[in-house]
Amino acid sequence: MSTDSRMSQESGELRVGVVGAGSLGYHHTRIARDLPGVQMQGFFEVRDDRARQVAEELGVRPAPSLDDLLDRIEAVVIATPTSTHEEVAVQALERGIHVFIEKPIAPDLGAADRILEVAEMGGALVQVGHVERFNDAVVAAQPYLDTPLFIESHRLAPFTERGTDVAVVLDLMIHDVDLVGSLVGSPVEQIDATGVPILTPSVDIANARISYEGGAVANLTASRVSLDRMRKLRIFQRSGYLSLDLANGTGEFLKLKEEIPALLPQNAARTQEDGTTDWSAAARAVSARGLEALVERIPLKGDGEEPLRREQTSFVEAIQGRGDPVVSGREGREALAVALTIESKIMSHVADSRPTS
Repeated sequence: MSTDSRMSQESGELRVGVVGAGSLGYHHTRIARDLPGVQMQGFFEVRDDRARQVAEELGVRPAPSLDDLLDRIEAVVIATPTSTHEEVAVQALERGIHVFIEKPIAPDLGAADRILEVAEMGGALVQVGHVERFNDAVVAAQPYLDTPLFIESHRLAPFTERGTDVAVVLDLMIHDVDLVGSLVGSPVEQIDATGVPILTPSVDIANARISYEGGAVANLTASRVSLDRMRKLRIFQRSGYLSLDLANGTGEFLKLKEEIPALLPQNAARTQEDGTTDWSAAARAVSARGLEALVERIPLKGDGEEPLRREQTSFVEAIQGRGDPVVSGREGREALAVALTIESKIMSHVADSRPTS
């Protein structure tokens, strides 16, 4: 047993390592290095030059092999390409190591199921990295959410090579698939989708319309070939309208001060001879009052904590028995299932729209 391992056991700190030191893995390593209650045991990166660079910048030692790192830890953050998630996760889970896997949990449902099966057999915890659940704007909006009826999301980004090993649905849209699903809290009933490949063989722009049991509807748009960046979520419910800027972690809730009918003159809405209701007078009455008279504008802003740090903290707390994983392995699998259905619908639509001659 290494000196570091003995120290962590004596101090009660959780021994953690990171696999993958790309853009996201770098930040996971940085946060785990400084997180209270964690003894950072190092990271493993297959590219020697990148490993040396991260080690120099963060002052965290690279492991000579994956086995070496797994021998010294109790929990691991997997931030490798999606195609390798199953291989790395299974090796860790077979040793009883708790696993945090960056989204998506796996490239396909078969791989996701194998990860969850090994976790269940070994009793280890699996959490999936859908970081938007920890966004400041989403956290600040939680007290005001009340049975959303319609949600619209736009997630747009300029083209980069990162993430192009999968379609934009698994790269970007899956964030909103998971987030919207958690806000609605009901099973998916129907999915319609369209999209096109532009710069890669996979789909680069996608739009999906998801209907949920209970009547809620979501319209999701994702692009990785846009000129500008945008991460916005709009939520419509009976009590008002929430507009969230996920990029800045801020938002606004336009909350109805009272039920609209209570604000109208009793004779504003007239019943016509044919029995239908003439709402024009009611509309004029609302217009005369002005929007500001009908709604209260509530700014939404969190405490400024880095979402990735908040996410890692929740992982540690779940391992320590201080709460359930915010995004369990099963929830990660469900988000993957919906995303893959969206991708399948898009590819069918693309195939159907091609000229026949």
